[in-house]
Amino acid sequence: MIPIKPVSTIAPSRTTFAAHDREDGPAQAALAFLKPGSLSLSSLPPLSLYVHFPWCVKKCPYCDFNSHEVKDGFPEELYLAALRSDLEMALPLIWGRKINTIFIGGGTPSLLSAAGLDRLLSDVRTLLPLDTEAEITLEANPGTFEAEKFKAYRASGINRLSIGIQSFNSTHLQALGRIHDGDQAQRAVEIAQTHFDNFNLDLMYALPGQSLAQAREDLERAMAYAPPHLSLYHLTLEPNTLFAKYPPQVPDDDASAEMQDMIAEATAAAGYGHYEVSAYAKAGRQSRHNMNYWQFGDYLGIGAGAHSKLSFPHRIVRQMRYKHPQTYLDQVQAGRPVQEEAEITRSELGFEFMLNALRLTDGFAPNLFAERTGMPLNAIQEILNLVENRGLLFRDHQVIRPTVLGSRFLNDLQEMFLT
Repeated sequence: MIPIKPVSTIAPSRTTFAAHDREDGPAQAALAFLKPGSLSLSSLPPLSLYVHFPWCVKKCPYCDFNSHEVKDGFPEELYLAALRSDLEMALPLIWGRKINTIFIGGGTPSLLSAAGLDRLLSDVRTLLPLDTEAEITLEANPGTFEAEKFKAYRASGINRLSIGIQSFNSTHLQALGRIHDGDQAQRAVEIAQTHFDNFNLDLMYALPGQSLAQAREDLERAMAYAPPHLSLYHLTLEPNTLFAKYPPQVPDDDASAEMQDMIAEATAAAGYGHYEVSAYAKAGRQSRHNMNYWQFGDYLGIGAGAHSKLSFPHRIVRQMRYKHPQTYLDQVQAGRPVQEEAEITRSELGFEFMLNALRLTDGFAPNLFAERTGMPLNAIQEILNLVENRGLLFRDHQVIRPTVLGSRFLNDLQEMFLT
């Protein structure tokens, strides 16, 4: 049998995953019958735009995102010009398709000036057809909050903020290497409330030295502001981070599980629906951008290190831009911002789809698989039977979703779809 570990041992990620190679006997055997060949998508999925801003004030010791410390400022004008050029070069791949959501992430994109952000959104509107009700999210960190700047952000078209609070406890924030303290975290939420009716608060738990009572206090303080959306992440020590090299003392698995149980009870009591591994929302306030990821929709990523997943009638491709900011600027100027591009093969699609869709608590409609992959669901029938027989998956004619056991051991359930 494939060894099973609780999902709590691996932190939920804010990004989508790419398929990777792994030797896994049962999963390989179950999908060995897949035959190569072109796909057949009856329609293209919804399309989102992701814009990456690669700079931050300070690199956090737990962060494995493509972010680089600001040293003597950053080239705002050059980077904005590069983003426009990058987008212009990508237009033939998405010609005529409407953008449903935009997410500006980082790094710390709230380091952008009000004029800079206005220029970025103006360029996007000039080049792309936007849905009239497009969700436009900006990631922001408390150490960058200025009331007038965020008022200007709202006027430019940002209609949702995602605020990296992480904790309201100054001691824990210091242990995480954050540049803000508890008072600044509180002030950031107050500014967000003043100018935005739709915002998300990011919190982390299982922090170095954190007790169950402290985790509960953080959550209660966050919910006291009545945010429409909460993202609650288990701290993990990711490879190639400072925390991986010098691991701090963090709560053990039992303590972490108690925190997860507390979060489930407290959020439900406060009216938050747990709709994805790490996401909780009031009714109708789910993140539309992230839902597009989890439902295997398309996204164009521009900016240093940004990833794209784009569908065509008979193929699906992934792209990655050059990661280092200066390299990205140079390559855009040379007319080749894409460092890597690869077609997702038929044998990878089952895993790619399930890696995303199984994160949704309520699962997905069976016909979504064919709509988004161009393959019939019976292409993965054997592995579906296998995981269903192990009690990890529930399915009928209306829905496919993880069971309670499957949600607890989600990482292993997803990996069973590897080829």
